[in-house]
Amino acid sequence: MGKNNTTSAPRDAQWREELRKSTSAKERAAIQRVKMPELSPAYRVTCNEEVNQGLSAEAAVLEATRCMDCPDPQCVTGCPVNINIPGFIKNIQRGEFHKAALVLKETSALPAVCGRVCPQEKQCESRCIYLKMKKEPVAIGYLERFAADFERLSGLHAHPEVEEPNGIKIAVVGSGPAGLSFAGDMIKRGYDVTVFEALHEIGGVLKYGIPEFRLPNAVVDVEIDSLASLGVKFVKDCIVGKTYSYDDLHDMGFKGIFVGSGAGLPRFMGIPGENYIGVMSCNEYLTRINLMCAGREGYDTPVLRGRNVAVIGGGNTAMDAVRTARRMGAERAMVVYRRGEAEMPARVEEVKHAKEEGVEFMTLHNPLEYISDDKGQVKTMRVQRMELGEPDASGRRSPVPVEGAVEDIPVDLVIVSVGVSPNPLIPNSISDLEVSRRGTIVVDESTMRSSLPDIYAGGDIVRGGATVILAMGDGRHAAASMDAALRG
Repeated sequence: MGKNNTTSAPRDAQWREELRKSTSAKERAAIQRVKMPELSPAYRVTCNEEVNQGLSAEAAVLEATRCMDCPDPQCVTGCPVNINIPGFIKNIQRGEFHKAALVLKETSALPAVCGRVCPQEKQCESRCIYLKMKKEPVAIGYLERFAADFERLSGLHAHPEVEEPNGIKIAVVGSGPAGLSFAGDMIKRGYDVTVFEALHEIGGVLKYGIPEFRLPNAVVDVEIDSLASLGVKFVKDCIVGKTYSYDDLHDMGFKGIFVGSGAGLPRFMGIPGENYIGVMSCNEYLTRINLMCAGREGYDTPVLRGRNVAVIGGGNTAMDAVRTARRMGAERAMVVYRRGEAEMPARVEEVKHAKEEGVEFMTLHNPLEYISDDKGQVKTMRVQRMELGEPDASGRRSPVPVEGAVEDIPVDLVIVSVGVSPNPLIPNSISDLEVSRRGTIVVDESTMRSSLPDIYAGGDIVRGGATVILAMGDGRHAAASMDAALRG
């Protein structure tokens, strides 16, 4: 049903040349922002095919033509990994798609991933000069995905320059976006890099947390294979802190360690009934389905299914869970969030897709307790209607209960997505490592260096919760700092 548009050719070289010559700034500004082709909602809830289908080459060239080529491109400063955005976009405009992919790989280890899941509207695109003109920004995320997909589907791999090996061994704990970004930068600097992953698949949250309809595993695998082709080694089913200790890594010859072990410990609200059958964490639900293939032919991983499913929370992970529930057969799928839709941290596109797929949004509602049947299976969710109170000192309006406005709603599956806590294994297994009250590793923000001189850290294990691109930015920052320290 789905068809990726990336490899279709733009009209011809003459068309591209005429387009480039004929577009003044005024004419560029008159071009409408491209629309992303999508699968129909009725079809996509029946499968795990990717919803966004990618731009055609012709659409990508036209969108790239909108870029004003600003002398001081603020989009670059809005990107946590400082991608040369004008550079790769102008290559797309010229039809040099392979060169565009190479520009991306100079700074980003995961361009095909970032083009799909990064909140560009809050980062690079939020700095676009078009916003000052009251126009839609250049679709930087769509173009990043286009260039990365073109490389992947064409088979012409873009390899960034790699320095001569220096023989210095570096360990990376965790293969999520922070660890992969760090590994990519360090291998390009000539280090001998080994990534240790506790699970049976490389990719961390990219594999267990994000559904295939938003980020296909095949796309993640190509990005990982690209790092492996540069020389990064991967060790699966290995728990640093258990399989190998901090001292073991020293004995194995590692001179530097980057910890990107994420925040995989789920949180609950602490309300009555959370221990009933049918109330589970979002992490467990998505991991069973995304990583362990529950519900797919040939796999026997058990997973709870529900006809009336409530997902508690308003972030991107909550959107992933509720949209997954629809694909797992939920007749009624609800998002329950204690603030209004305007305050939801989820991306606007994810909310739009969820609504198109029949998800109900119970904003300004908060669960009070869950009620079970005589077998301990959840059957009812009791919710309190909320309203936003007066702004506090920071200007944020906190939700307050509406007196007497309590409602009982039938449910048979509740998925709690109200945040996660850092993985405690590394902080608890290394003495003298400074850890915050929240369980995060304390680092010097200017270097990402911990209280132990050979340990650097980034991503959720430092921030407590971060987007993919922020975690990648931490990985790049730590790589630059560790390289400087090791070179003395």
